[in-house]
Amino acid sequence: MSKRLVVVGSGAFGTALAAASTHSGNADVILLCRDEAQCEDMRKTGVNSRNLPGLRLPDDLSFSSDASCLELADVALFVMPSQAQRAAARALGDHLRPNMAVITCAKGIDRETGELLTNLLERELPGRRISVLSGPGFAADIARGLPTAMVLASATLEEADAHARLISGPTFRLYASADRIGVQLGGALKNVLAIACGIIEGAGLGDSARAALISRGLAEMSRFAAAFGGDAHTVRGLSGLGDLVLTATSHQSRNLRFGIETGRSGRAVLPSGELVEGAAAAAVAARLATERGVDMPVTNAVASIIEGNLDVASAMNALMTRPITTE
Repeated sequence: MSKRLVVVGSGAFGTALAAASTHSGNADVILLCRDEAQCEDMRKTGVNSRNLPGLRLPDDLSFSSDASCLELADVALFVMPSQAQRAAARALGDHLRPNMAVITCAKGIDRETGELLTNLLERELPGRRISVLSGPGFAADIARGLPTAMVLASATLEEADAHARLISGPTFRLYASADRIGVQLGGALKNVLAIACGIIEGAGLGDSARAALISRGLAEMSRFAAAFGGDAHTVRGLSGLGDLVLTATSHQSRNLRFGIETGRSGRAVLPSGELVEGAAAAAVAARLATERGVDMPVTNAVASIIEGNLDVASAMNALMTRPITTE
């Protein structure tokens, strides 16, 4: 009997994951939308004109605006911004069966509590099995069926493998992991480092500086993950290095574009109506690193620039005049 999978969130990434999961042929997939008007439009046109215009969705993908569709689901994908995950859990918790699998697909750290999203959801949704999906994948690429590989981490490798097999398809490949901490920290910190790479590009500091930042940023990610109980090797895989390379080099990345504008102007101005996950993650990561005594010079610099406490030129000077040390 086919499993039922509900994707919560009809933004670009949620729609793309719903399409990829449908193409896998392993589950009946429902995309849960915020309003019925959007559902009806997608039923009629087969396109999410609001968030993925021009990309045809699978004919056998279903749409609903009724949260009760979660009550018969085997797996739910929470595909909303990291800072909205708590509210979603509280709003939808009554529709989620005990011991149900919930997979968070956001990349961030809760700003209010400093919690990883799996920890937050385990607290908000007791008794449910919480996993995380992360890694290098732009929504448009996934929806177009372009080859994409990401990682899915659960409390056990066996559960992660089962979820990965359920969702993976001809052009969307998931690797299983049991390191939820490392996967989440890689996904959150790469956004911060992508902003830093954008600043370098916007300020015209050259490709050598970008390469140096990516490599030293990876060292920061490894130290941070290890300090919080994750495996430093995890962030050298898809959810860390892989995602960092993607978001630090492609102009599809909102974090990179925000960094470019910051580098050009010399100060940070958050764009209206556009989510920049790394801007929220920077301050949280910098605070947590200080509490744990983890050396995070790039992350600290990005957080200070965003908070208006440091200009770009001063930040670059501070990073380049740090005491010489070993790699």
